[in-house]
Amino acid sequence: MNLTEHIKPKILLEKRKLRIRKKIKGTKERPRVSVYRSLNHIYAQAIDDEAGHTLVSCSTLCKDIKEEIKNKKKTEQAEIVGKHLAEKLLSLGIKSIVFDRNGRKYAGRIAALAKGLREGGIKF
Repeated sequence: MNLTEHIKPKILLEKRKLRIRKKIKGTKERPRVSVYRSLNHIYAQAIDDEAGHTLVSCSTLCKDIKEEIKNKKKTEQAEIVGKHLAEKLLSLGIKSIVFDRNGRKYAGRIAALAKGLREGGIKF
């Protein structure tokens, strides 16, 4: 495997991210929820793009849900993170969001987090 074969997926991911971000913007009333997925964890944050501030965030590393996600599969953990983020958003009075999958496919852990948000009462 040469170097260009290894770099190409990263370049394609960056292109997808930019293409998506051109179209979506978050506001204080309807923030953008950006999702980042690493090998072991998933992170989500609600962002007000007009002010450039993160309103709330949640991940598998949050102390609030550490015990709840213990001994669960990664997709189950992502769904729990989504529900927890939905609780935080509802406490701020936010009922609607714009979902930013960050260039990733809407499948697996990304879809599970979105399902958790919907089950928590958030519309998008």
